[in-house]
Amino acid sequence: MKFSTLKTVSIVVLLFFLGVNVSAQDKLKRMPGYKQFAKMSPKLYSSIKRAPTSVTWAKDGKSFTYVKDGLEHTFDVRKKKVVSTKKAEKRQRRFRRGNRPARGRQYAFAISPDRKLKAFTKNRNFYISKPDGSNVQAITTQGNDKNQIKFGIATWVYGEELGQNTAMWWSPDSKKVAFYRFEEKDAKKYYVIYNQTKIQDSLEIEAYPKVGAKNLPVDLLVYDLETKKTITLDTRDGKPYNDGAIGTYLYDIKWSPDGKELLFHSTNRKQDIMEYKAADPVTGKTRVIVREKWLPSFTKNSPEIYELKDKKRFIWASERNGFNNYYLYNYDGTLLNAITQHQFEVARIVKVDEKKNLLYYLARSGDNHMKMQLHRVRLDGRRDTRLTDPAFNHTVNIAPTGKHFIDVAQTHNTPPFVNLIDAKGKKVAEVAKSDMTKFNEAGFKTVEVFTFTSADGETELHGMIHFPSNFNPKKKYPVILSNYGGPATNAFRETFVYPSAITEFGFIVLNIDGRNVRGRGKRLLDKLYGNLGIVEMDDFAEGVKSLYNRHYIDKNRVGVFGTSYGGTTAAMSLLRFPDVYHAAVANSAVTDWRNYDNVYTERYMNLIENNKKGYDASNLMKYAKNLKGELMIFYGTNDNNVHPANSLQLIQALQKAGKSFEVQVGPDKGHTAVNFYRMMEFFIQHLVLNQNGYINIRSMD
Repeated sequence: MKFSTLKTVSIVVLLFFLGVNVSAQDKLKRMPGYKQFAKMSPKLYSSIKRAPTSVTWAKDGKSFTYVKDGLEHTFDVRKKKVVSTKKAEKRQRRFRRGNRPARGRQYAFAISPDRKLKAFTKNRNFYISKPDGSNVQAITTQGNDKNQIKFGIATWVYGEELGQNTAMWWSPDSKKVAFYRFEEKDAKKYYVIYNQTKIQDSLEIEAYPKVGAKNLPVDLLVYDLETKKTITLDTRDGKPYNDGAIGTYLYDIKWSPDGKELLFHSTNRKQDIMEYKAADPVTGKTRVIVREKWLPSFTKNSPEIYELKDKKRFIWASERNGFNNYYLYNYDGTLLNAITQHQFEVARIVKVDEKKNLLYYLARSGDNHMKMQLHRVRLDGRRDTRLTDPAFNHTVNIAPTGKHFIDVAQTHNTPPFVNLIDAKGKKVAEVAKSDMTKFNEAGFKTVEVFTFTSADGETELHGMIHFPSNFNPKKKYPVILSNYGGPATNAFRETFVYPSAITEFGFIVLNIDGRNVRGRGKRLLDKLYGNLGIVEMDDFAEGVKSLYNRHYIDKNRVGVFGTSYGGTTAAMSLLRFPDVYHAAVANSAVTDWRNYDNVYTERYMNLIENNKKGYDASNLMKYAKNLKGELMIFYGTNDNNVHPANSLQLIQALQKAGKSFEVQVGPDKGHTAVNFYRMMEFFIQHLVLNQNGYINIRSMD
């Protein structure tokens, strides 16, 4: 499940910035706040002249170039200044998506590394041909609609939750190709009706295992072009497929750096044990390289990995000590040493200098967990040094020599500034900084960060407050919470945050983190395990209530919106906390976790037989009787991710409870949100106009 709750807002605001004429809903233009929004929104992004954050180092590390104001500048490191400027070449905007598969799907073919062959799937079977499609050779023939076996293609849930956008993998020497085999016969199917606005509709049948349902038996096969033989890898220690044991899920498939083995991840259904394994493509035998186990909740399905050039060692990220850290392994499975052992999270490998045995990485070791810092450490774990200022969040670009790096620093209320830093972390020169003159002249306000104590009474959490440009601290403002809220996500961040355009309608906008937060260690996130819809929603409500003592916050006019998990957040918040929230827009919401796919849900909620109480507690229909405020439910009829049944079940429960609410349907729309302007009509109607009794908006200017 991946959907940003601010996606709709971002798209609308971007359209304004690009000068695209987007028609508002017919009533919105006559509502209070619209004129201010229409006036200020187009100015927002252009009000800050941002520092250039992308640089290109020369191979010798003695200079770098960057583009600013249409000019390419060359900066000399020794002279500490720009030494030449020329007109920048106009870069063609590249749309990278191209022919990428749709969400949750896989590529239907793969070209061999030597470009001489094409592997592809068709009608449930796997084939090899020349790239132009000639000389077709059937590698499998067993797949058909009757037995529902398929080769060279995966399932929607493998694409969505396990990141598998391909189901076939060529060896580096182009002599072997690995591919999936799935058996769908006993899997529960879901039926999505498409083209309902056309004369004739159509039907998609998807093997979509939901919570507690049977998984699709899966295998990995390898075809050898020289021997013309296909073998099934022994991915389960000689045992048959067992839905629940290690080998339930097989994913992250790739060939080893030396091309001699096929590497993959294997987990049990509960996903609290994960093995990184290697298979011999000739004998089919497999071995475990790394085994991860976190029984209190779940392991990370796809840890960060960096393969060293010697093709014998790799760096592996693990949460085994409660925080994400780096470990050095041999491919034979030997743990050479821990590289880091922090009580904070490492985030990303930036560079590995194998000649000097140095690792450069970003870690959450700043003033708070969202301020990334550059560290340098020897591969044996010695001499770990932080090279950046903990008061800021950093992204870096290290010179090929390792003697300098470009540091792009910023916070939630400080736009990016760029410095040249030496290997000891000392500032050498200022390269560029952002100009906020127009931002300040227009009256725009930077976002404020606040802290509060979670519902457990002990955990400090963060939130952000967005203010309108014409903010008056003596005035009371209606409030809108904009949260996604899913596990291991962040609402608060330390990259520069533009104030939400929604504020210009006359609202205060909030983003709030709960104990769902990413980057603060495994044990904090474990508190959410088995309790989706409860723990994080408790915290979001506490975050809102912590602001009641601010005069400008009107605690009697609070709204909440979101999409996907954010839609769940919106509906659950309104229903569980009717005295905190007064209006909600729930887009494409999961309303009962039994409705959602098992890979995502069981990872965070445990198996249903182990946690029926948790599943019952998170069922939104249970709270339908609590509805006091105003609720808008939106769903797309084509949603093959969060199925329409979710919204329909909530609609039915509210009807049975005799509650009044609003429904917006997206005919032939997928996993998306209601029109932004329609949402704002809803919030203005119920948090502004109706607060003082009914106002006839037709009579308003």
